[in-house]
Amino acid sequence: MKAFVLALCAAVVITVGANLILNEIGFSAQDTTSSPSVRLDSDS
Repeated sequence: MKAFVLALCAAVVITVGANLILNEIGFSAQDTTSSPSVRLDSDS
C-alpha cells in the first residue's frame, strides 16, 4: 500500500511540474496550435 501511495504522489508531482515547466517555456497547446488570427483570452 505504501508503494501505491508513493506512486500516486510521484505522478502528481510529475504532472504539476511538467505543466509548470511547459507553460514557462511556451510549449502549451494554446501557444503551439493557435495562429495570430485566432482570438484567445489572455487570462487562460
